[in-house]
Amino acid sequence: MAITDWPPQERPRERLLALGPASLADAELLAILLRTGVKGKSAVDLARQLLERFGSVSALLEGAADLAETPGLGSAKLAQLKAALELARRALREDLSSRDALSSPRAVRDYLRLALAGREQEVFAVLLLDAQHRVTCQELFHGTLTQTSVYPREVVKCALKHNAAAVIFAHNHPSGVAEPSHADEILTRSLKSALALVDVQVLDHFIVAGTRTMSFAERGLL
Repeated sequence: MAITDWPPQERPRERLLALGPASLADAELLAILLRTGVKGKSAVDLARQLLERFGSVSALLEGAADLAETPGLGSAKLAQLKAALELARRALREDLSSRDALSSPRAVRDYLRLALAGREQEVFAVLLLDAQHRVTCQELFHGTLTQTSVYPREVVKCALKHNAAAVIFAHNHPSGVAEPSHADEILTRSLKSALALVDVQVLDHFIVAGTRTMSFAERGLL
């Protein structure tokens, strides 16, 4: 049954306008972005199918190549989904930049999950904090499915360029395992030592794997 044939009070768009977006399930919100379904499936059915296939909202929105091969998802729908993701990223980035990042650890984690979850290759990013702990994010290195080459000299240059007082590192594990490798621990110690020479403090290093994040600081690894 098409959504237009549903009772008005059950349609996602009408429910969102009446009750607010928080009242809708992920599939209903996604259906509003998709606008229409495909033959034999409503937009909600299609949204549920996509969420089951990708496993999470972030993985779905980042899976551009796979989404492009999905029947019923043309370039217009794909552009709408990617635009929604980028707007969410920018909103979180603005939120972090406008206040003390250390007073909003949840916002830091939310931003990192949205920025890094679902990437098919490893990405190493640095959150650069000024004296008031306002944030600028830089993606410095991109790698393969399993590894990224990170150069301490470039990290130090970036920190000095942005006059950073402190930094937070982050990288993703496309494997979905939010655990640090021995190489991750060695790299973190090396970066911390290099930045200490220029009086830049390392506050944390996050690993993002799907919807999960792991904090080096919380594990006592800094």
